[in-house]
Amino acid sequence: MRRRLMIIYLLLLSMVLIALEVPLAVSLTNSETDRVQADRLADATRFASLAAPAMRTGELESLIDEMRRYHELYDVGTMLVDQDQQVLSVFGSPLEDTDSAETAMRGALAGREVGTPNTLWPWSSRDLVVAVPVSDGGAVLGIVLTASPTGHNRRVIVSTWLELSLVGLLAVVACFIAAHRLAGWVLRPVTRLDAAAHDIAAGDNDARVPPAVGPPELRRLSTTFNEMADAVADALERQRSFVAHASHQLRNPLTVLRLRLEDLGEHMEQDHARADHEITLAETDRLADVLDGLLALAQAERGRHSVEVVDAVALTLDRWVAWLPLTERRDIDLVTLVPEEAQYARLVATALDQSLDALIDNALKFTPAGGRVEVEVASRDGGVEVTVRDNGPGMTEEQCRLATERFWRAPDKQNVDGAGLGLSIVMVLVEASGGRFALAPVQPHGLAARIWFPAASPAERAAAVAEPVGGQTAPEVPVAAERDGAVTA
Repeated sequence: MRRRLMIIYLLLLSMVLIALEVPLAVSLTNSETDRVQADRLADATRFASLAAPAMRTGELESLIDEMRRYHELYDVGTMLVDQDQQVLSVFGSPLEDTDSAETAMRGALAGREVGTPNTLWPWSSRDLVVAVPVSDGGAVLGIVLTASPTGHNRRVIVSTWLELSLVGLLAVVACFIAAHRLAGWVLRPVTRLDAAAHDIAAGDNDARVPPAVGPPELRRLSTTFNEMADAVADALERQRSFVAHASHQLRNPLTVLRLRLEDLGEHMEQDHARADHEITLAETDRLADVLDGLLALAQAERGRHSVEVVDAVALTLDRWVAWLPLTERRDIDLVTLVPEEAQYARLVATALDQSLDALIDNALKFTPAGGRVEVEVASRDGGVEVTVRDNGPGMTEEQCRLATERFWRAPDKQNVDGAGLGLSIVMVLVEASGGRFALAPVQPHGLAARIWFPAASPAERAAAVAEPVGGQTAPEVPVAAERDGAVTA
């Protein structure tokens, strides 16, 4: 926008300069032409006044001698012609420009003072021809014609034009500097407003615009934007606080309710009553999962996270060991594919732990007995990528796009336990870490969940090696085999 404003300013200035300097240049050229013509007409008129008595008496020697001296002194061609166009005296080359000379002679013989050309343009080299009639009592006895070189006068005109151009160039430079400063002053609030809007969209709810810069209209806009951002941030904070407090407060009565229901189960003797009792307990567990998910989501969305550097390989093996007993009971093969060297990633605290737990839990829910779930860690795109793959029924690409929405459940998976918040929590944690989260179907069937975190800097890696986060160490792997530079457990 700054470039466009400056182009507009310079275009307007150029139009103003053209509108002012072109007429001024033409006026100065005409003024120089009129000055030279008036000077030559005065000289020719003087010769004409001397020629009238000399032509009557026929004594032309003194007149011719004076015209000769004039030519020698000023290098101006002169010519004396009678009424029959017979040349009586000529010095120099006044007839080089034949057309101008003939035009001037015809006008002078008609009794008029004639000067040609009318304007001394710099790109023309024609002489200035002036013709004055020699009159005696109203009768034209002849004419006096002078032809003046105009090189000096044209150089004066060119010099004047160059001075005007220099003034215009200085004006353009001054306008450029002023326009640059003015555009910066006008657009600085817009630039800061744009930066603040991007920061807020990226999750920085504390980003604001300094209001005391720019013109008054943009200052008011900045103030209004800050007030709007404060209102939105306050509303979001109150919403998240409400969800967190509500989830936390509902956990206590829900726990008491479940204990009461468990106590009631001891007094139930009929089979159908016990079945209803078990369904009620299952629903209370489901409600507890929903509350836990809402509480975790509210905490993740607050945006106040501590950043840490973790070894994704060690942490992945740690979660593999934690989930191994459950996978063995369900007869599902849980496999880790990790490199031998550590892979350090920079992320918010517990982001990788919670994400792996949510993704592995989601994979185990939809993987049938005898199936396989793979967890792979690899260095990719300047960061660390962790992929959880299963060979379950999978999802379509449209379902993969919708799966991270809160409480979303696939239409054909409504009978599977879950609150529909796990993938939403993963998305929030990964984005808060500056990473990426994507779901994609696997051929011939299955689902791949990929999370990517930025790699730690060399200094952060050194600090992590010297002091592992939370005393984190790679767990012992019960079964390990080296294959293609990776450890497969």
